[in-house]
Amino acid sequence: MPESSEKQTAQHKLPPPSFSLLVATFASQAMVAFGKVPDPIEGKTEVRLEMARHAIDMLDILEQKTKGNLSSDEAAMLEGILHQLRIEFMDAMTPR
Repeated sequence: MPESSEKQTAQHKLPPPSFSLLVATFASQAMVAFGKVPDPIEGKTEVRLEMARHAIDMLDILEQKTKGNLSSDEAAMLEGILHQLRIEFMDAMTPR
């Protein structure tokens, strides 16, 4: 790793890898795609429902593939986030 990258990593400590961080990452991607949160790179909001749907689908696959292997807290967190994102998606699809 180049020295400048090491300094950046030291300044911006990454959280430890975890199941909840993985779920939160996809949920954050969906919220950016819904235009609810600015894109962290470009700093602007844009609605991209196909990207939101992709993030939701990824979480759905994660839920299916981990069924029976999660703690009750992890399963509840994933189920709750999926529920919230699906409602958000339905809201975004409803004409105003």
